[in-house]
Amino acid sequence: MKVIVTESFAESCQLVAQEIIDVVNQNPAAKLGLATGGTAEQVYPHLVKAYQDGKVDFSGISTVNLDEYMGMSPEHPVSYRKCMDTWFFDQVNVDKSRTYVANGLNDPEAEIAAFNEKLYGDKMLDFQLLGVGVSGHIGFNEAGEYLTAGVHIEQLDESTIQANSRYFDSPDDVPRQSITMGVGDIMKAEKIVLIATGDSKVPVMKRLLADDRVSADLPVSVLKLHRDATIVIDRELYEKATR
Repeated sequence: MKVIVTESFAESCQLVAQEIIDVVNQNPAAKLGLATGGTAEQVYPHLVKAYQDGKVDFSGISTVNLDEYMGMSPEHPVSYRKCMDTWFFDQVNVDKSRTYVANGLNDPEAEIAAFNEKLYGDKMLDFQLLGVGVSGHIGFNEAGEYLTAGVHIEQLDESTIQANSRYFDSPDDVPRQSITMGVGDIMKAEKIVLIATGDSKVPVMKRLLADDRVSADLPVSVLKLHRDATIVIDRELYEKATR
């Protein structure tokens, strides 16, 4: 696992966007694993700008998103499908029929099967973008006694519910379950880049950077086992996490 320390969160976002642009320019048919969340959201404007400036062509790519809330319509304003359409898909020349965000209204077992088909039906992910939750989750793989390798339905941790409640009218409105890639699915990506920022991520990053241990109660720590995983954080977060 490699760690890159930038001078600011804005620089982190630009760097991560360039990583994606480089992957697509090297392989116009790249298959990208994408993420939502308040941190990853800030990467997409840089991708849109690069497309508008003629620096990248997204017409040949396919995408699979990490996760989605269960019980939520794709048309809901904070569904991850709606977020991806707004932030990225509707602003570039991607073929939306080749984008996949799980449908939280479908039968869970049927959607798990559909998710697996999108992940493995043609080829593996060339690139996976990640954020990290306050519980240390990647995707919606929450901390616990064990981690699940494949696509599954996950019960959300109370810390995740509270952190995500800012997108809803109240914490009671936050869905309690999600459908998510498993850690095994994430780890099969050819390249992984995780971006993190903010004081709420200090405890997680402090644990991640402290040693080489891998633990189910810190899901993000599995990235230490990946052959090409990069953590991108700004100097402020890095210094607070390494004190």
